[in-house]
Amino acid sequence: MTENHKFQLGTIGALSLSVVSSVSIVICNKALISTLGFTFATTLTSWHLLVTFCSLHVALSMNLFEHKPFDATAVMGFGILNGISIGLLNLSLGFNSVGFYQMTKLAIIPCTVLLETLFFRKKFSRNIQLSLAILLLGVGIATVTDLQLNLLGSVLSLLAVITTCVAQIMTNTIQKKFKVSSTQLLYQSCPYQSITLFIVGPFLDGLLTNLNVFAFKYTPQVLFFIVLSCLISVTVNFSTFLVIGKTSPVTYQVLGHLKTCLVLAFGYGLLHDQFSWRNIMGILIAVVGMVLYSYYCTVESQQQKASESSAQLPQVKESESDPLIIADKGSEILSESDPKTPAWNLKRDLDA
Repeated sequence: MTENHKFQLGTIGALSLSVVSSVSIVICNKALISTLGFTFATTLTSWHLLVTFCSLHVALSMNLFEHKPFDATAVMGFGILNGISIGLLNLSLGFNSVGFYQMTKLAIIPCTVLLETLFFRKKFSRNIQLSLAILLLGVGIATVTDLQLNLLGSVLSLLAVITTCVAQIMTNTIQKKFKVSSTQLLYQSCPYQSITLFIVGPFLDGLLTNLNVFAFKYTPQVLFFIVLSCLISVTVNFSTFLVIGKTSPVTYQVLGHLKTCLVLAFGYGLLHDQFSWRNIMGILIAVVGMVLYSYYCTVESQQQKASESSAQLPQVKESESDPLIIADKGSEILSESDPKTPAWNLKRDLDA
């Protein structure tokens, strides 16, 4: 099996794992929050990250992955920023209507595209832009209902969008720059994310719910769903870093909107939530946008690989025509004629 096929199978596996785990945890948390009344989302997220770190620490002790320390300042800043972005998203939901919160989530994709274009000189073709527009239109139709604006909520939403975009771009950039895997990055950043949310979580939850997380009545049923949610979160957090590392922040956001559509469909099919033809039409349009996005990403990735391969051929032939160069620099020619292209060069886009 070629490296290309292995990478494609790895990417498909990461995307599938992300979808399944995210939909599962949404269903679990819906039962925990809506049915059992445990509405402390930020504190719950801090527990998720703590359990994730403990799980990775056990995996490290079993030599399932290699610990690779790198720039401590970058890890700390990245972890704290991730924690802040989660807190801001929860505040945005608390101080805005559900419709405006959905618009906030939709704004993450164009904001990510803008930041990558301005600071990383990344180019997005018209086909990619069109497919993203179709996707956003479909998700907007399916999820956005009312748009009640207020100054505080709007400021919080803006900050949430910016911090989320920067954190997801950093996830992809750090893995490339320091050549670390998603597991290695998650293991080192988890403590900072968990501590950040553990400190601010009870305060934010109290502000949003007027309840005390420490005074909540933890019945056996509540504890069961909390433990289940924390266990599923290990897979969610791992797959998030894995997807962004293998693809891009924009692709991860596209995947996130697919999850939203799947959760809506699941709620209608099994939980008998309220559903309308508007929801159905929006989901179908979003799926069309997602399929187009995947298709154009695949085509452009193949074209990029073909152009890179054709550009390398003249260099090899030129070297072979001079036996003196081959004798003096055989190792250099070998390395150029058989390049080991890092997996993250094979894109997409595509993170989100």
